[in-house]
Amino acid sequence: MYIKKHIPNLITLCNLFAGCIAVIFAMMDQLELAALFVVIGIFFDFFDGLAARVLKVQSELGLQLDSLADMVTSGVVPGLILFQLFHKALGFKNVFENIIDTASGLTISSYIPFIGLIVILASAYRLAKFNIDTRQTTSFIGVPTPANTLLIISLPLILTYQDVTWAETLILNQWFLIVLTLVCSYLLNAEIGLFALKFKTWDFASNKLRYTFIMLTIALLVGLHFIAIPIIIFLYVILSMIFTEKQQ
Repeated sequence: MYIKKHIPNLITLCNLFAGCIAVIFAMMDQLELAALFVVIGIFFDFFDGLAARVLKVQSELGLQLDSLADMVTSGVVPGLILFQLFHKALGFKNVFENIIDTASGLTISSYIPFIGLIVILASAYRLAKFNIDTRQTTSFIGVPTPANTLLIISLPLILTYQDVTWAETLILNQWFLIVLTLVCSYLLNAEIGLFALKFKTWDFASNKLRYTFIMLTIALLVGLHFIAIPIIIFLYVILSMIFTEKQQ
């Protein structure tokens, strides 16, 4: 019984471990590898809650540990990736060049990459609020941190694996990155009801929205690859808003 009780916690710690590796790769400007370990971490994040429900060993410790792990994988890492993307957009060769310039007070632009870290603050606030919000048992209020993180990690993947000039120009524009940072930070904590992809039954009638979203997601990923990910996240928000309005 003792071992069974800690299986979900061990899965959560795997999420945290993957997140720590992602932090290292993000600081080394190996953003594709950072993205890979974030995906691994989010995979573990999905299964720790599932394991806790299946084994019937949900606990307050597990809830707090899950948020701490998410803070690294889906909080710190996306902020660092934005931090690095700002560097690329501003033409810095690496993060250390920017830190030297910032310490010397040479240019205002050397401070701009720190705007990306706002996502970390917004993620921390969102996770803390989630832990005490009893309204989010079957749905979400505000974009979940893993969804926000998938949006952000898709940007370096688009730059690396998709040769699309307009996308590269957009992603490496400092004003686009500023707006994206602020929009993501807002959506994390906005009072917007969002449906969860949790199926209580498998019939189409009661899960029409979920099945429609999944089919659209598959079609977009097949057709657009990594560029589809930001579209899917914003589609998730829009569909949720429409669905919530109809329910009201």
